[in-house]
Amino acid sequence: MGKVIAIANQKGGVGKTTTSVNLAASMAATRRKVLLVDLDPQGNATSGLGFPRGSIEQGVYQALIDKVSLRELTQLTVLPTLWLVPATADLAGAEVELVAEPRREWQLAEALAPVRERYDFIFIDCPPSLGLLTLNALVAADSVLIPMQAKYFSLEGLGALTGTIAMVKDSLNPRLVVEGIVFCMLDKRTNLAQQVVAEVKQHFAEHVFETVIPPNVRLSESPSHGKPVLLYDIESKGAKAYLELAQELLARQEAREKL
Repeated sequence: MGKVIAIANQKGGVGKTTTSVNLAASMAATRRKVLLVDLDPQGNATSGLGFPRGSIEQGVYQALIDKVSLRELTQLTVLPTLWLVPATADLAGAEVELVAEPRREWQLAEALAPVRERYDFIFIDCPPSLGLLTLNALVAADSVLIPMQAKYFSLEGLGALTGTIAMVKDSLNPRLVVEGIVFCMLDKRTNLAQQVVAEVKQHFAEHVFETVIPPNVRLSESPSHGKPVLLYDIESKGAKAYLELAQELLARQEAREKL
C-alpha cells in the first residue's frame, strides 16, 4: 500500500508546489510508482507537469464532490512511473461545497483508498491555507512534509501548521506524523538564514532534512516548460538537490521499517 505524504505549508511562496512536483518526479526516477494529487486550486503542479490550465476537463474536484473514481481521473505524465490527479478551475469552489458534505474531512481519504495499493508513494500538493482542502489532505495522509524558507515569518507559520497537525492527529487521524521539514531557496551565506535554520533545528531536530534546496534559476524556469527540473536540466543544482531529497526520504523510510 502506498505511503501518502501531504506537502503542506499555509504560507505561500515557500516552495511547496516546486517540492511537490520535483520530489514526486525524483521519486519516480528511482522507479517507484508515484501519484501526485494536485489539491491546490491554483493548479500549478498540474501545469508544471505538462497540463496547461484549461487543457483538462476533470480532476480531483470530481473525486471530492461528484465521487468519480480516481482511476478515471488519473493522467500519466512524461515520466513512465509518475501519474497525476490534476486540479481544474472548479476546484476553487470545493471549499464551500465540502461544507455541506457528510464526513467532509474524509472525502479525499475515501477517494484514495481504492487506489493506494497501485502506488509506492502518493504526494498531495496542498493549498497555501489551512482550510477544508488541506484538512482533507491531512486526514488522508500518513505524514506531512513541510517546505519552508529560512525567514522569521516562516517560523510563525511553522508553529501554526504543527499545531494543526497535532489537532488532526488527536481528533481525526491518529497515524499522522511530521515526515520532515525541508528548507527551500536556502542561501546559507546569510546570517538570517543560519539563525532560522538553527532555531528550527533546536525545536524540530529530528525532523529537519539534511538536504536543502538552493536558489536555482533552472528550477524556477522548468514550470514554464511543463517539466520537472530533472527533465529540464538534470545537471542543475535544483535537480540534484531534489534527487538527494528523494534518496534521503527513502533512507528514512527504510530505517523506520527496520525498527
